[in-house]
Amino acid sequence: MAVDAARFRALFGSFPTAVAVVTATDGDGRPRGLTCNAVSAVSVDPPLLLVCVHRDARTLPALRDSRAFVVNVLADGGQDAARVFADRSEHKFAHVEWVPAAHARGAPVLVGVALAHAECVVVRTVEAGDHWIFIGRVEHAESYPLPPVLYHRGTFTVWEGQARQVGSPP
Repeated sequence: MAVDAARFRALFGSFPTAVAVVTATDGDGRPRGLTCNAVSAVSVDPPLLLVCVHRDARTLPALRDSRAFVVNVLADGGQDAARVFADRSEHKFAHVEWVPAAHARGAPVLVGVALAHAECVVVRTVEAGDHWIFIGRVEHAESYPLPPVLYHRGTFTVWEGQARQVGSPP
């Protein structure tokens, strides 16, 4: 049986994922950004991560041109920012406070809604299906002791539990 788009989305919607806003600056220095849950660590040495961006995303040209980006991992309270950056509006940054990244060519670091951010310089891009994969070398990172926002089956939730080892009692 072939896997159609709806079944594929249902499959990956079953995985609870962190929610991030990936930001960059365009050729005119304007901030751009999109909500993304396709973020993954690639390597510790050197520190690399990847983000996957749809070929029709308005932020794609800024990522290609600037060759730098920030991954802002959203904390509880960042749900509205996730919704704003999932939209195709030109005025996303009117709704959030941000500062320019020192290590990612001025890409926006979101203030007050992130539990972590990574400032990255692009080291490789790969076209894959209807997405582009950007592999970035992490030049600077910060994290804060806040609970993450998760996305699962079309809704936001906050992980409030404590991690436990598999097989340990609840």
